[in-house]
Amino acid sequence: MRAFISAILVFLLLFFGESLYADTYSSVLCKNPNFICYKVKRGDTWQKLFRDPEQKDLVMRLNRMNVQLERGMRIAIPKDLSNTDIMSYAPFPKQITPRGQKMIFVSLNSKVLAWAAYDENGELQHWGPASGGQGWCPDVHRACHTSTGQFAVYHKEGAGCVSSKFPVNRGGAPMPYCMFFHGGFALHGSYEVPGYNASHGCVRMFVPDAKWLNQEFLMDDDNVPVIISNQI
Repeated sequence: MRAFISAILVFLLLFFGESLYADTYSSVLCKNPNFICYKVKRGDTWQKLFRDPEQKDLVMRLNRMNVQLERGMRIAIPKDLSNTDIMSYAPFPKQITPRGQKMIFVSLNSKVLAWAAYDENGELQHWGPASGGQGWCPDVHRACHTSTGQFAVYHKEGAGCVSSKFPVNRGGAPMPYCMFFHGGFALHGSYEVPGYNASHGCVRMFVPDAKWLNQEFLMDDDNVPVIISNQI
């Protein structure tokens, strides 16, 4: 029986693998003529595909994912990999109307899936991938959409931050460099940013990004506005 199930899984992966990953952000980039769409093969890893750390980081960020590669996935690779300046690929304007205070903007639209940090003068300081709440969470039997609107960071913790609710009935899920903005919802680092919205409502981001926001951008500032949107 186990061999039969394994055979079925292999069949599904071989014949339907593309559809399994059709909703990832990489599917958006694969339609861009400036990118090459690469189908992941058995044994591929980020490190094997991209020996240069800057190129690896760039491709991961552009695909909005830091998860382990699996056969059948498709990742989009810039035709010009010599340009590793992540800011030149920002999906947000470099300058906005100054608000007189720092601001964090998060777009969970499937065509963006990214966050941006603006300083007091409205200048883009940094941006990175984001993953928000998924449509349905089977472990809690309800939708898990991230609340949209304007909030504010009211509490933050360091590398040891963990969830008090998840996994269900246990808690303890890592939330490094968490920054709470609405009830129990936070911006936080994660090694499970998959290229689509997949959380219980928090906003996942790459761990180095969460650390930068937590320790360098926010510093000791309280009540920094956080705008969460589903718009482009």
